[in-house]
Amino acid sequence: MINIQPITNDITWIGASDRRISRFENLFPLTNGVSYNSYLLKDEKTVLFDTADLTVARQFMDNLEAAMEGRKLDYLVVLHMEPDHCALISAVAERYPDLTIVASMKALQFVDQFHPSLKNIARMTVKEGSVLETGSHKISFVAAPMVHWPEVLFAYDDVSGALFSADAFGTWGAVDGSVFMDQHDFDKEYLDDARRYYANIVGKYGPQVQAVLKKAAKVDIKMILPLHGPVWREDIGRFLDLYQKWSTYTPETDDIMIVYGTLYGNTGSAAMAASARIREKTGKAVHVFDVSETDVSYLIDAVWRCGKIVLFCPTYNNGLYPKMETFLHDLAALGVQKRTFALAENGTWAPVTAKLMRAELENLKNCTVLDTVLTIKSTLTDEEALEAFAEAIAQA
Repeated sequence: MINIQPITNDITWIGASDRRISRFENLFPLTNGVSYNSYLLKDEKTVLFDTADLTVARQFMDNLEAAMEGRKLDYLVVLHMEPDHCALISAVAERYPDLTIVASMKALQFVDQFHPSLKNIARMTVKEGSVLETGSHKISFVAAPMVHWPEVLFAYDDVSGALFSADAFGTWGAVDGSVFMDQHDFDKEYLDDARRYYANIVGKYGPQVQAVLKKAAKVDIKMILPLHGPVWREDIGRFLDLYQKWSTYTPETDDIMIVYGTLYGNTGSAAMAASARIREKTGKAVHVFDVSETDVSYLIDAVWRCGKIVLFCPTYNNGLYPKMETFLHDLAALGVQKRTFALAENGTWAPVTAKLMRAELENLKNCTVLDTVLTIKSTLTDEEALEAFAEAIAQA
């Protein structure tokens, strides 16, 4: 069954959604699948912007053929060479052998690596400031290296004001019914997945995103066409503002998160008691996570949302509880900044994790680790220590 949707009079969405996929990149849990977006411009020349993942090959190729209406394909613009967007380049080239691949020099290198059979296909190298004229449209290219691969380009259409944004401004979640975000409830349906997608996939590259946002501010963007998730054509400023916050590591809210590891429930019980006391003293929302039960991608999402992070960690083999250690390594790998941390430790005979956690966290830029530590021996019985701990968090 053909499923194509018009974006403008001459731009068509020909992507597809995969609702069977349970993990993105075989890492990140998905609750509502993911869309793989591709766009076709039909002018005097025809231009396809990216392909799709192998899992949706049949739907994508059917959509492409229907949207082409018997015309030949002149250009395949490759903005991003990650396999979920480039897997079908060979299939498209086989169906339209006279096309020219348009991409950055680095992307064309990746084309040869992923599709060695295409070494003799026509190609055009473009870079920052290059323009592709298709008739009435002029497509200009913007370099976006490390957002979030080195070869990435954005493309801007001067007629529609559409910004083809590769993996930036995307979100997990299948596309239902309409491809336009304004026909969905963004806060309810997509905000959490958009933040989790950004934090885990792009989060490390905040400075590179900042550079691209400065370039984007110089053009009149009327639509954002990402490779995942719905198209933005209204309230674009709100999404740009969120990207401004996320890419500068500015907490989205003043909420507080507590992450605890627990072997037999005692550290978890202490974390719950602390959550109530912290909420009472701050009046802020407090979100509590069991580090063993919560996928780390959701913890990273909460880190991008919350300004204060409270860690409860028991001693394990004279070191950190393994799941907490993994979480701390992810914080470092993603370059988390501008957060305040409070530390609580538990050890029946050797509570050492506050010191170990502090050593990990002090490598993060522009972060504060509070001096006040809550030390628990087996179970939390010291009400005065809990009170002082909660007060230090409230005053931070």
